[in-house]
Amino acid sequence: MVKLPVLNIGKYTPKYPIFQGAMGVKISGAGLAGAVAKSGGVGTIASVGIACDHPLYNGRNYFDVNEIAVAEAVKSARETAPDGVIAVNCMVALTDYDRQVKSACRTGVDIIVSGAGLPMKLPEYTKDFPDVAIVPIVSSVKAADLIVRKWGKQYGRLPDAIMVETPLYAGGHLGATRMEQVMNPEFSLEKVIPELVKYVSDTVKADIPVIAAGGVWDRSDIDRMFALGANGVQMGTRFVCTEECDASERFKQAYIDATEDDILVIMSPAGLPGRAIMNPFVEKYLSDTAESKPCMAACLSHCKYLENRTTFCIAHALVDAYMGDWETGLFFVGSNAVKCSEISTVAAIFKELVGE
Repeated sequence: MVKLPVLNIGKYTPKYPIFQGAMGVKISGAGLAGAVAKSGGVGTIASVGIACDHPLYNGRNYFDVNEIAVAEAVKSARETAPDGVIAVNCMVALTDYDRQVKSACRTGVDIIVSGAGLPMKLPEYTKDFPDVAIVPIVSSVKAADLIVRKWGKQYGRLPDAIMVETPLYAGGHLGATRMEQVMNPEFSLEKVIPELVKYVSDTVKADIPVIAAGGVWDRSDIDRMFALGANGVQMGTRFVCTEECDASERFKQAYIDATEDDILVIMSPAGLPGRAIMNPFVEKYLSDTAESKPCMAACLSHCKYLENRTTFCIAHALVDAYMGDWETGLFFVGSNAVKCSEISTVAAIFKELVGE
């Protein structure tokens, strides 16, 4: 097996050019991120809803406890992997986006990954932490160009890497704004990766690594992404069915049981397409009979449930899934969940991927 190339992101060089994808709520917490970082990849904590089961959360202090929980998660992952590379994924769409970013930075995170919207102000929120690498998630060269121009003009800063996520296969919110974009080949990695690599080289004229995300499962997928010009890959679904994943055993079993017919794309309360597993809750949602728990904390800057009480509180639904409630949870998933057949370990997956 050919040795994988080196990936440099800001001041950080993980042993392997493999990001573990952020999966919320709390599917990729400190446990999974720490294990991935210890194995040589970039371990990523999903900050969204991280306060949901914190002992300090009393139903009224959600945003304050989020800050605390983000910091604690970074510290915990660092204890597992003192020399590893730790990232936190902060969604632009979150009401407390800036607070989560700053909390992670204060605690010593290495990388901030940011999507679910264009992270135009990310350099501002990280300005006091020059060692923190910042990585936007995009689905097109157009989006990358908007970020590069804005960051360069206003902050004199370029991304330390750019992550491209294809809605064709990714899990959760798909980086697309409309349903018709999900299966559009214009947003495929095969099209966007070479275009973005050329844009970075010829237009930006900078050494900015390109990370490919969405549908990456095994070594052949990794090699294919590098052949397209990518410098690294991100894998989310692959790490769900591991002992170290922070999700409940019922959540993991849902992945193992899922067939192609069980996986579908819905329009979430955030107004964005999301890939999920068909279960009793999704069936009721599609038939307009789903009952929602009350708004958890006005956590999204745009939420149909908060605005007019249509759809449902996605925070509660994702928390229920994390805790393993099959009847009321929203189980976000990548298309590769159909390949999950057993519970493995992070170390075993890396051994398979890198041949060591």
